[in-house]
Amino acid sequence: MKTKAKSQPKFKQITVMFLMTLFQMLSASCVIFREKEISLNLIYIFLGYIAVEWVYMTIGTTVTGSDYFELEAIAFFLSGIGLTVCASFSESYAIKQLAAIGIGLVIYLIMLALLENYNIACALRYPAAICSLGVLALNLVLAKAVNGTFNWIDLGFFSIQPSELVKIAFILVGSVSLEKLISSVSLTKYIVFSMACVGFLFLIKDFGTALIFFFTFVLIAFMRSGDIRTIIIICAAALMGAVLIIYFKPYVANRFAAYRHVWDFMDTTGYQQTRVLIYSACGGFFGLGIGEGFLRNVYAASTDLVFGLICEEWGLIIGIAVLLSFAGIAFFAIRAARASGSTFYMIAAVAAAGMLLFQLSLNVFGITDLLPLTGVTLPFVSRGGSSMLCSWGLLAYIRAAGAHFTPPPAVDPKSIKVGKSKKNTAAPKKRGGAA
Repeated sequence: MKTKAKSQPKFKQITVMFLMTLFQMLSASCVIFREKEISLNLIYIFLGYIAVEWVYMTIGTTVTGSDYFELEAIAFFLSGIGLTVCASFSESYAIKQLAAIGIGLVIYLIMLALLENYNIACALRYPAAICSLGVLALNLVLAKAVNGTFNWIDLGFFSIQPSELVKIAFILVGSVSLEKLISSVSLTKYIVFSMACVGFLFLIKDFGTALIFFFTFVLIAFMRSGDIRTIIIICAAALMGAVLIIYFKPYVANRFAAYRHVWDFMDTTGYQQTRVLIYSACGGFFGLGIGEGFLRNVYAASTDLVFGLICEEWGLIIGIAVLLSFAGIAFFAIRAARASGSTFYMIAAVAAAGMLLFQLSLNVFGITDLLPLTGVTLPFVSRGGSSMLCSWGLLAYIRAAGAHFTPPPAVDPKSIKVGKSKKNTAAPKKRGGAA
């Protein structure tokens, strides 16, 4: 007799969707009715986004017969906030962000289909690694410097940040390589691949993304080996490499000269952090109103500084809700990893969640001067197509792990005996001598 797993009542999902839709409509109304002339394009954008949410949830429930869509609900909630932020700046930003969300959702579904079969994921390891290194090398040739970095390629009708897409491949290569360590060759190949990616990112001068890659590499290596000494040696080697880079490339250290001293450089290198600290505190619990903040006049308000903008215009309560949403993603990843019957899915889920959380930490703590400002985006929320595609792609690893769980062994009620067990009547073996 097999025991059926408990299913989440359907009314909870519908309730969450209604509450989220109400929140998004209220937020959208603040943007739509802010100007004297009502923008029909913005109305279509928000109605289209809400329709996509409901269609996805309805079809997903009908096809799979499951009501477990908490992970997608969190992603839609965060993406909706990002869409509203973009719409508060301009219609063009909102249209591009909506398109990025749609493409990201398609990538999410394609990855779920590919990750359904481990053999397919395993076959994609070498193509993903080769394409990743090729794209990063191409980035050095084609990219133009933007704010001191070479991480954007302009294709004419849109720009793309290749390092964001490489994040998805990085976790795939690491999870497949370390799923079964039959020999040290697999580990050596992954170490070489990881160091090559980090090296390219240093040449591109994208130090924030390089930190994210290195953190993910350490996390994957620790999950597979569990050896703290090895991790310490890796971190020590990385620290030594960073010291050498700073010694031979002093301009790298100049980028972080204002760290922990932003008030001494509040009109130069500490301008962004000081304005974030001032304006976000002015928002209070409920904010100044969407589109009414002062931080939006500061460079990168909708990208790197978006969390400060949310705290100022939406209030501290929504800012905390954003952080709790990422905590929910981490909780889901841990739960899925524990139930997963495969090391590959377990490593991939935890690594993806760790990458998202580490990037969140670099963004939030960087703009508040608790960590050096590295200029990374806030996943799902910051304006930018490449970041959105990466965020949805990483989410697929977590969802795939949740789908590949090992159910608990079935218990036959007839096999359960009540009362005292019979004593062992077998004669005890004699001590000493042969049996």
